[in-house]
Amino acid sequence: MRIRLIAVGRLKDGPERAMVDDYLARARKTGQGLGYRSLEEIEVEAGGGKEAEGVRLLSRASGATLVRLDERGEAWPSAALSRRLMAWRDQAEDVCFLIGGADGTSAEVAERSRWTLGFGVQTWPHRLVRVMLAEQIYRALSIEAGSPYHRE
Repeated sequence: MRIRLIAVGRLKDGPERAMVDDYLARARKTGQGLGYRSLEEIEVEAGGGKEAEGVRLLSRASGATLVRLDERGEAWPSAALSRRLMAWRDQAEDVCFLIGGADGTSAEVAERSRWTLGFGVQTWPHRLVRVMLAEQIYRALSIEAGSPYHRE
């Protein structure tokens, strides 16, 4: 199973880039022993409106279960995300988490996504959403691995 985090725009050097890189490195290390093939972050070019950005997002997500990030999405507790990742892995399904640009995602991305995940009703800067998603993926894999990182 492959996990892809696909986002519109480039995350420049800075604290957010460092945090995403750190959480993804931790998640890769944890996921190796759990049967996850790969975890990658893909950046697609911003611009041209959300329809054009949506085409670019979807072009990098072919053949995968799509989870769109949006403030109006469902709130999944960390343990629920962990269970979903395990189920997708056990069914040999790749999963792509899609983060749109400044105007969100296109109608086509919304239609083709199986789920819409939200990190609360607030509007978050996209660079922080990447950090939060990377951390939640790491946390979900840590839960599966029985690591003490997650506490309930």
